Amino acid sequence: MAMEECASSEGHRFRRIPRQLCSASLELDPLLNENLEQWPHLNELVQCYKADWLKDEGKYGHYENVAATNFQNQIFEGPDTDIETEMRLANVRHSKNEDATEDHIPSTSGRQASDNGLYVPSKVLNMHYGESSLPAYEPAFDWENERSSIFGQRMPETFTAQYSSGLKITVKVLSLSFQAGLVEPFSGTICLYNRERREKLSEDFYFRVLPSELQDVTVSSERRGILSLDTPSSSVCLLIQLEKPATEEGGVTPSVYSRKEPVHLTEREKQKLQVWSRIMPYRESFAWAIIPLFENNNATVAGGAASPSSPLASSVSGSSSQDSFGEPNSKSTLDGKLAHYSSGSSVIVEISNLNKVKESYTEDSLQDPKRKVHKPVKGVLRLEVEKLHAAHTDADNISEGGSVINDLNDAGDRFSEPSYVKHHGNGVEGPRNGNLKYSSIDRRELHKNGPNLTAENHSDYNCDDFQAFDFRTMTRSEPFSQLFHCLYVYPLTVSLSRKRNLFIRVELRKDDVDARKQPLEALHPRDPGTLLQKWAHTQIAIGARTACYHDEIKVCLPVLLTPQHHLLFTFFHVDLQMRLEAPKPVILGYAVLPLSNHIQLQSDVSLPILRELVPHYLQDSGKERLDYLEDGKHVFKLRLRLCSSLFPVNERIRDFFLEYDRHTLRTSPPWGSELLEAINSLKNVESTVLLQFLQPILNMLLHLIGDGGETLQVAAFRAMVNILTRVQQESTDGAERNRFLVNYVDYAFDDFGGRQAPVYPGLSTVWGSLARSKAKGYRVGPVYDDVLAMAWFFLELIVKSMALEQRHLFYPNLPFGEDVPPLQLKEGVFRCIIQLFDCLLTEVHERCKKGLSLAKRLNSSLAFFCYDLLSIIEPRQVFELVSLYMDKFAGVCQSVLHDCKLTFLQIICDHDLFVEMPGRDPSDRNYLSSVLIQEIFLTLDHDDLSQRAKAARILVALMCKHEFDSRYQKREDKLYIAQLYFPLIGQILDEMPVFYNLNAVEKREVLVVILQIVRNLDDASLVKAWQQSIARTRLFFKLLEECLLHFEHKKPTDSLLMGCSSRSPDGEGPVSPKYSDRLSPAIHTYLSEASRQEVRPQGTPENGYLWHKVSPQLSSPNQPYSLREALQQAQSSRIGATTRALRESLHPILRQKLELWEENLSTAVSLQVLEMTEKFSVAAASHTIATDYAKLDCITSILTGLFSRSQPLAFWKVLFPVIYNIFNLHGSVLMARENDRFLKQVAFHLLRLAVFRNDSIRRRAVIGLQILVRNSFYYFMHTTRLRVMLTITLSELMSDVQVTQMKSDGSLEESGEAKRLRRSLEEMADEDRSEELVKECGLSGNALEAIPEGSIDNSWSWSEVKHLSEGLLQALDAGLEHALLASLVTVDRYAAAESFYKLAMAYASVPDLHIMWLLHLCDAHQEMQSWAEAAQCAVAVAGVIMQALVGRNDAVWTREHVASLRKICPIVSGDVTAEASAAEVEGYGASKLTVDSAVKYLQLANKLFSQAELHHFCANILEFIIPVYKSRRSYGQLAKCHTSLTNIYESILEQESSPIPFIDATYYRVGFYGDRFGKLDRKEYVYREPRDVRLGDIMEKLSHIYESRMGGSHTLHIIPDSRQVNAEELQPGVCYLQITAVDPVMEDEDLGSRRERIFSLSTGTVRARVFDRFLFDTPFTKNGKTQGGLEDQWKRRTVLQTEGSFPALVNRLLVVKSESLEFSPVENAIGMIETRTAALRNELEEPRSSDGDQLPRLQSLQRILQGSVAVQVNSGVLSICTAFLSGEPATRLRSQELQQLIAALLEFMAVCKRAIRVHFRLIGEEDQDFHTQLVNGFQSLTAELSHYIPAILSEL
Repeated sequence: MAMEECASSEGHRFRRIPRQLCSASLELDPLLNENLEQWPHLNELVQCYKADWLKDEGKYGHYENVAATNFQNQIFEGPDTDIETEMRLANVRHSKNEDATEDHIPSTSGRQASDNGLYVPSKVLNMHYGESSLPAYEPAFDWENERSSIFGQRMPETFTAQYSSGLKITVKVLSLSFQAGLVEPFSGTICLYNRERREKLSEDFYFRVLPSELQDVTVSSERRGILSLDTPSSSVCLLIQLEKPATEEGGVTPSVYSRKEPVHLTEREKQKLQVWSRIMPYRESFAWAIIPLFENNNATVAGGAASPSSPLASSVSGSSSQDSFGEPNSKSTLDGKLAHYSSGSSVIVEISNLNKVKESYTEDSLQDPKRKVHKPVKGVLRLEVEKLHAAHTDADNISEGGSVINDLNDAGDRFSEPSYVKHHGNGVEGPRNGNLKYSSIDRRELHKNGPNLTAENHSDYNCDDFQAFDFRTMTRSEPFSQLFHCLYVYPLTVSLSRKRNLFIRVELRKDDVDARKQPLEALHPRDPGTLLQKWAHTQIAIGARTACYHDEIKVCLPVLLTPQHHLLFTFFHVDLQMRLEAPKPVILGYAVLPLSNHIQLQSDVSLPILRELVPHYLQDSGKERLDYLEDGKHVFKLRLRLCSSLFPVNERIRDFFLEYDRHTLRTSPPWGSELLEAINSLKNVESTVLLQFLQPILNMLLHLIGDGGETLQVAAFRAMVNILTRVQQESTDGAERNRFLVNYVDYAFDDFGGRQAPVYPGLSTVWGSLARSKAKGYRVGPVYDDVLAMAWFFLELIVKSMALEQRHLFYPNLPFGEDVPPLQLKEGVFRCIIQLFDCLLTEVHERCKKGLSLAKRLNSSLAFFCYDLLSIIEPRQVFELVSLYMDKFAGVCQSVLHDCKLTFLQIICDHDLFVEMPGRDPSDRNYLSSVLIQEIFLTLDHDDLSQRAKAARILVALMCKHEFDSRYQKREDKLYIAQLYFPLIGQILDEMPVFYNLNAVEKREVLVVILQIVRNLDDASLVKAWQQSIARTRLFFKLLEECLLHFEHKKPTDSLLMGCSSRSPDGEGPVSPKYSDRLSPAIHTYLSEASRQEVRPQGTPENGYLWHKVSPQLSSPNQPYSLREALQQAQSSRIGATTRALRESLHPILRQKLELWEENLSTAVSLQVLEMTEKFSVAAASHTIATDYAKLDCITSILTGLFSRSQPLAFWKVLFPVIYNIFNLHGSVLMARENDRFLKQVAFHLLRLAVFRNDSIRRRAVIGLQILVRNSFYYFMHTTRLRVMLTITLSELMSDVQVTQMKSDGSLEESGEAKRLRRSLEEMADEDRSEELVKECGLSGNALEAIPEGSIDNSWSWSEVKHLSEGLLQALDAGLEHALLASLVTVDRYAAAESFYKLAMAYASVPDLHIMWLLHLCDAHQEMQSWAEAAQCAVAVAGVIMQALVGRNDAVWTREHVASLRKICPIVSGDVTAEASAAEVEGYGASKLTVDSAVKYLQLANKLFSQAELHHFCANILEFIIPVYKSRRSYGQLAKCHTSLTNIYESILEQESSPIPFIDATYYRVGFYGDRFGKLDRKEYVYREPRDVRLGDIMEKLSHIYESRMGGSHTLHIIPDSRQVNAEELQPGVCYLQITAVDPVMEDEDLGSRRERIFSLSTGTVRARVFDRFLFDTPFTKNGKTQGGLEDQWKRRTVLQTEGSFPALVNRLLVVKSESLEFSPVENAIGMIETRTAALRNELEEPRSSDGDQLPRLQSLQRILQGSVAVQVNSGVLSICTAFLSGEPATRLRSQELQQLIAALLEFMAVCKRAIRVHFRLIGEEDQDFHTQLVNGFQSLTAELSHYIPAILSEL
C-alpha cells in the first residue's frame, strides 16, 4: 500500500501520515540492530515511534459546500426609487459587490466557497420565481460552527507530529572577523540556554569558520541550526562558545585578538599561526557570548516578541534588560521594498561583545559580574537568526494587539510589514556601547530554499540543517512521538596535583574483557554527514591544575543495555611546543562509568582515575588490583543526560515491560501473578513518565485485553481505565477529550494491516460484562464511574478497531469506484455491543434524572458511537441501537432527558450519508429522518422553551446542510430530500395549535424549513397534500400566510422595536444580542463576532478594508466600534440593548449586509409563496384538489397578503403575469359577488401601488388595474361594479395618502403622491401607451382583449374605460380640492360647502359615500344656519335611498314619487338604474338603504325647511311620508303628519296675507376678477343669503374672506357699481369683487315689460319658491354723465341664469348665462307710471274673504295713495311731464311714444280717483283729515297736469 493514501469518496477511509524522523541520529544502534522479536515490549516501542499514523478521514465528518449565493440589492418603494436612482444604486452596488468578494471581508455567507461545487442558481434547475429563502435566512451558515455547538461535540485535535511549541529559531553563522585578522580556523557551538536556571535547553550546534585570504570570512558550510523553544522568555538566550587551535607554548597567544596596539597581526605572527594551526589537531576554548533572545517585558507575548538587544525584537522598547550582554546599534538597513518580501522573521545579528575566556572558566563564571574587567575580543561574529512557526500553533499566535502573526507558509502574507521592522526609528539614540548590531534582511536572498515549516511535513528543511535536540522533551508531560535513545556526556572538571595540558577521550564499550578491543561506533561526530565514530575528544585545558571543560559528547546507546555496557574516559597530556613532528599525547589515566547503574542519575557523577586498565576492570573482585591517581580520590567530575524514548527511567514501567515480554513469550509461569502485580502497580507511576510512555503502554494493555484470560482482561481493563482517568484529569486545557488520548485513537492506534488481532471483541466483552454486573446490582467499585467518564475513548477505540478490520478485509480487492461493503459482526459480538449499549443507556437515563453532567457527555458519546458505526456495519444494525434508544426515551419526557434525545439525534443526523440511509424495512424510506421528524415535532410541543428552540435550530441546520451540500445539487437529489422531510408538514397541518404555540423565532425557523421543503417538491407531491380535505388545504395556505407575516421586510426605519410574540423566551438566560428580527438566530452570533474585530492598527488599506471605509457615522467620535461599546452606549442613553441600538452599533458595511440579507429573505419568501399560489391555481383549475371552489379563499387570502406587504421590485415584476394567469383560470369565481371583499382589497392595493414613486412598480399597478377592467368586461360586459369598487377604494386610499404638501410660503399644493395617482389613472385609459405597458409587464400584446366564450367580439371598450378613469379622476380632484381648503374651512364656508358638494357628486356612484358627503354638507349648512340648503341635502339623501329602493322594487314609492321629489331637489337623478344595487360591496351598499332611513331624512328635511320658513316644500315632503305610514297602518304617525300639514298650510296663509310681502332670502350677484382668485377668476356667482343680510353685510363678509387670501403682494378692491366689467382694463396685481343685489325672476314673469318690478304687487300664490333666474336694473346715460335728468336716464336690465336652481345644495351657484335689455328714458317714464297704476289697481281689485280684513286693506291703500297723489311728493308724475312734455324734449319724442305717455298718465289719474272714492268708504272719523288732504292733493295734481295735457280735465 502506498505511503500516502488519499481519502476519497470511494471508501478510502484511512489516510496514512508518514513519520518525519528528526535526524539520522534516531536510527537504532547499528551494532545491536538485531531481531527485536525476543523483546516484544521493544518491538512495541519501536513500532509505536516508527509506524505511520493512520487517520480515519470520515470520523469528524466531511462537508463540501457550494459557493455562497450572491445577493442582489432589492429595490423597495422608498424616498428615491425612481428608475434613474435604481440604475445608480445597481451600479454602485455592483461595484461594491465585486469589492466585497475579496477575502478580507467576512464572507457574506459565512460559507467559504469550495471550487468544485458551484451553486447553480436554481432557475437553471427548475423555473423558480426567486432564489431559495434559506441562504438569506442563514447567510452565515457554517457547518463546522453548527457542529461545534452540539453538546459533547468531539473536535479533531490538530495533528501534532512533533509535540513542540510553536516557536522554532534557526541560527546560521554568516561570518567571523577580527580586527587583527583571521588566519587560523575557528569552530564553535551555539545552544539555547536558560540564564536564570543555568540550564542548557538544547544540544549544541557546531559550526566552523575557516580562514582565507579575505578579511571577512565566509562560513564553511551552509548549515543552519534549528532550535526549539516553548515560550519566549527573557531568560532564554543563545550561548555561543568559540574554540581555536590550542596555543603554542611560546607562540602567538590569543591576546593578539584583543590587544590595542598594534591592531593587526604582523606577517611573522600570521605565518606562525598558520603553520601551527595546520599541525595542531586539538582545540582550546577561546571566547564566549550570551545573546538574550527576548526582552523582559515582552516575554508574555506568544511566539513573537523580543528585545532591542535581542534578534527577535518586535520593536525597540526602551532600555534593554539589565543583564543583557549587549545593546543594539539599531543599524537596521531597511528599505520598504525589502521588508515587504521578507517573510517576517529573519534578522542579522552582529555580535561584537565576544568575551575572552579566562583560564578555566566555569559555568558560574558566565554569570560573573566582574567579567567586564576582562578585555573583550575585538571581533565580530555575524549570525542570521530567524523565527519559524509550526503550523499548528495558529490558535496561540494571537498577540495582544489582536493581529495574527501569520505562519510563514501563509503565502497570502496579509500583514506585509514584519513586526520587528519597526525599530529603525530609534537610530537617533546612537550606539550606546555598540557591541551588538542587527539588520533586517531579505531572507530569500540569503537562503533561496528557505524552510517552510509545517506540522506534518518538515521535508523542506535543508538536508544540511541541524535540528538540535530539545532537552525539555524529557521533562514535558506528553507522549514521546519520536524514537530517540542517546546519552549526552559532559566532562566538567579534572582536579590534578600538577599542571597539565589535559584533554579527555570518550568511548563506549560493550564489555571489559579486553581493553585493546575496538570500542563501539557510538559517538556522534561534530561534522555533518559523517558516520558514528568510535571515540570523541574534549578541548585541551592548557596548563591547568583544575581542568574545566565545556564539551558535549553525544553517545548513541544500544537498544538493550547490559550491565557490561560502560563509558571509558582516557586522560591525555600533550606537549604544546613546536617540534619536527606533531605533538604526541601521553596517557595519564582512565575513568570507567558503567551505564546500567548511573544512566538514570540526574545529578553530577564523580569518578576516580585509574592508572592502568586490567582485564575485567568492571568487576568488584578486581577492585583491589587497581591503581588510582591522586590516592583514589574522585577527581573527575562529569554530568550525564539521558534522552531516550526506549528506556523508561521509572522502575514500575520497566517491570511492566519485562513482565509483558515474559507473558508474550510465554516464559513466565502460567498463573502470571507477577504480570497482574505489574499491571496494578502502573496505577502508582508518576504522571509525567506515564504520559511519556502512554502510547506503548496502552497498546500493550489492549493486547492483554484482546488475548488474555478473563482475569488478565479485567485487570488490564481496570488499569487502562485508571490510566486514562489520570491522563484525562491531568488535561491542562480542561477539554472533555484529552488531546493525547484523542491523538492516540485518531492517529496512533493501528492493527498494522491485520497483523494484530482486532481489539473490539475483547474490549466490548470485558466492558459489557462489567456493565452487566453493575446492572445486576453487584458492586463494581468506583472504577465504573471512571469507565463511564472515559466511555468516549473506549467507544472510539472499538469503532476504529472495527474500521481497521473492515479495511484490511475489503480494501485490497475492492473494484475501483465501489463502496466498501459493511463489516459483518459476529452474532455474539453484536449482541454484546447491544447489551453494552443498553446498559449505558440505562446509566444515561438514570443519571440524567439526577442532573449529572456525566450523563450528557455519555449520551453524546453513545450518539457518536452510532454515528461511527453507520459507516462501518450494516446501518440497519445501527438502527436497532437507535430504536433501543428511542424506546428508552420515548415520548415527551423530562427536559434533561429530552435534551439528551435531541443531542443524540443531532449527532446522528449529522452523518455524511444521512440522506442516503435506508429504512428499517427494505420498503421504508430513511429511518433516521422519520425518527428525527417525529421527535422534532414532539419537541415543538414541549413546554421547555429552550428545547423547542433547539429542535427548530436542528431542523434549520440540517436543511442548510443539505441545501449547500455540493453532492446534492441536482434537481432529483433536492426532490428526494424534500420528500424525506415532507411528512413534517403533514404533522404540523394535523396539529396546528402546536405551531401557533411557538414564539416568533421558532415559527420562523419552522416556516423557513417548510418553504425549503415545498420549494423542492414536485407538483405531484404538492397536489397530494392538497387532496385530503378542504380544511387541511386551508391550513397549508395559512402556513404560507404566516411566512408572509413573519418574513415581511420592514425597512429598519418603519419599526425597529418589534416585540416577539406573547411567549418570548425570557427564561433562557443571556442570549446573544438581537440584530435582526427576521434572520436566523445564528446571525446574531456571527454579527457579534464580526463586531468584535476591532479596528486593526496596522496594515494596508486592503486588509483594513472592512473598517477603513470612512462613513459619516464612523467619523463621528461617539460612533462605537465594537459591540461592547455599543451596548454601553445603548444602556447609557437608556434605550436598552434594543434591536435598533444594536443595528446602529454595527459597522456600516455589516449593517448594509444585514439589510441585504433581510430584504433578500423577504423577497425569496414572497416569490416562493407566489409560486405555490400559482401552482395551486393551476391544480384548482383541473378540479383535482380539495378546496372551496365557490370562493377559492386560499388564493384570495394569499394574494391579499402578498399585496398588502412591503415588497421589492423583483416581486412586483413577477406578480402581475401570475395575477393575469390566475384571473384567466378563475376569473369567474374571483370576480363574483362572493369575492367582493377580495376584489376590493386588490383594487385598493393596485391604487396604492399607483401612487408609488418607483415608476416600474407604478406602471405595473396600471396594468393590474387594466387586468381587472379586462375581467370585468369579460365576465359582465361592463365595468359598473368595478367602477363602484374602484371609487370606494379610491375614497379609502385618499384618507391614507397625503394629497397635499406644504409649499415654502406655508400654503398647500398638490403632493407628488396625488400627481402620480393622477398620472396612473390617466395611463389606465391611455389607448396609445397600453400595448407598450402590457409588453413591459411581460404579457402578450393582446392580453387585454376580452372575448367572452361563445363570442367573437372584443367587449373591451376604451370609451368606457375613459369614462371610468374620468370618474376616478373627478373623485381625486374633489378630494384634492377639499384637502387644499383644509386651512380655510373655518373662514370660507362657501368654498368648504362647495368642496363637500363636489365630493358628494364625485362619489355619486357609491350610495354610501354619496350619502356620507351629503350629510357632511348638511352639517356644514346647519352650522352656517343655511337651513334651506341643509334641507336640500337631506332631501338629496332621501332621494338616493328612495331611488335605490324603487330600483329594487322594495318600497311603497314608485318612479312618479322620485320624479316629484326631483321637483324639490333637482339633483336627485331620474334614471333608476342597477348602479345602486351594483354598489353592494362588502361594507357598502343597499343594506343601509331602507325605507326607514329614507323617512328619517325626509323628516329631517321637513324640519329644516320649516326652519327656513319654506312651508310649501314641507307640504310636498309630507306627501312622501304619508304613503309609508298608510302602508304600515301607523295611524298615530298619520295623525301627526296631518296635524303638521294643517300647521304648514296655516303658515302659508299667514305669509300670503301679510301686508309686508314675505321674502325667504336675499340674492346677490358677485363677480370675481384677479388671478389670485384662482379658479374663481372672471366668474360670476349668485349668492343666496338669509333675508336680513344687506348689501353692506355681504360686502364686509366677502372682503374678510378674500383679504386673508391675498397675501402681501395683492390688494382687494370692490367695484362700486353694477355696470359690465371689462377684465382687460383692470389693473393687474389687484383683485376686484363686484357685488350687486339681484331679484329672483318668477317662472311666468315677462322680463321685457318696462314696468318697475315691485314684488309686493305681484300676485302671491302658494307656489314653490324655486328660482334659477335673477335680474337687476342699472340706470345709465348715453351722454357719458353718470346721472342725468329723466329725459336722459336710460335703464339696462340684466337677467342671470344660474347652474341649477335655489334653494340648492350650496349657497352659491355659478352664473352660466347673462342677457341684458335696454330701456329708453321715455320707456322708463311710462314704465314708472304703469307700475304705480298696476299697484293701485292690484290693491283695489284683490278679493278679500270677509270684512274682517278691512283694516290691513285700508293701511296698504293709504300707503300707495299717499305716494301717488300727495302734492308734496308728486314730483314723480309731475317731473315726468316737465321732462318729456315741455319744450325741447317733447319735440324729440316720436308721436307713438307721446301718445303712450299721455295714455299712461290719464289711466294713472283715473285709477287714483277710484282709489280715493274707495278710501272714503273705508275710513272712519279719525281719518277724515287725511282724506281731505288726499282730495286736495289730487285736485292740485290734476291742475298741474292740465298745463301739459289739457284733455285731462275733460277725462276726469
